[in-house]
Amino acid sequence: MDVEKTAPIIHKRAKKRRIITRALAIIIGAFMVAVGLEIFLVPNNIIDGGVTGLSIMMSHLTGIKLGIFLFLFNLPFLLIGYKQIGKTFAISTLFGVAVMSLGTNYLHHVPSLTDDLLLSAVFGGIIIGIGVGLVIRAGGSLDGTEIVAILLTRKSPFSVGEVVMFFNIFILGSAGFIFGWDRAMYSLIAYYIAYKMIDLTMVGLDQSRSVWIISDAPDEIGDALAARLGRGITYLSGEGGYTGDDKKVIFCVITRLEEAKLKSIVEEIDPNAFLAIGHIHDVSGGRFKKKNIH
Repeated sequence: MDVEKTAPIIHKRAKKRRIITRALAIIIGAFMVAVGLEIFLVPNNIIDGGVTGLSIMMSHLTGIKLGIFLFLFNLPFLLIGYKQIGKTFAISTLFGVAVMSLGTNYLHHVPSLTDDLLLSAVFGGIIIGIGVGLVIRAGGSLDGTEIVAILLTRKSPFSVGEVVMFFNIFILGSAGFIFGWDRAMYSLIAYYIAYKMIDLTMVGLDQSRSVWIISDAPDEIGDALAARLGRGITYLSGEGGYTGDDKKVIFCVITRLEEAKLKSIVEEIDPNAFLAIGHIHDVSGGRFKKKNIH
């Protein structure tokens, strides 16, 4: 077999598969946002944050379909994103915004599933948050304020989250004058739930943990973790800051569900071991295979 000829073909197939997977994630995510807007929030005069919230208010005041404002208001930010952030991000965002806009137009005449404001805010926020999270994981965005926030933070001491929050306080506050202050408060509930669901969708329920262990029995603990958790173990060389003694530091990555088991293993072998556990946003690579916990 000619490896030099087959390798590029395999690489092209893998790249094509990634593009298709990302496109499907953007389609599903953007359509979920459209469902959350047209089936839950918009019929009950509840808005979301950012450009979406601004579009909902303009649609209410003018009678023009929401999808038109969603596309037009995001277009300038897409051009900025194309020049400042990157071509792939801009194309993914344009595709997502187009699907979301078409989805809202398609669902415009579908009746709301509930007239209860709290249920609408909660379930609308959940669906929108999951949808936005899927699009962000696929490398795109559905709201132009995030693009502006990224650019502004380059020349200001504020974080992206702080800039987005400033925009949303203004937009959600404006909803009080248009829809009434009770609707503005329900909008805040929907926005908060959507924000939490975005984070949950991006990180996942089964969050990863990074673990550092310093013990007088590093080899025994390392072997036990590898055998009973099925996790790869890395030994790092360290030095005690106070004693100056050489230390063998154990490093590994586990899931949230394995945390309790890891603690029991370490305590069983060395109750005096130093154990530090931190959160990890994402993990890729590694050559180990997951085994059952025992």
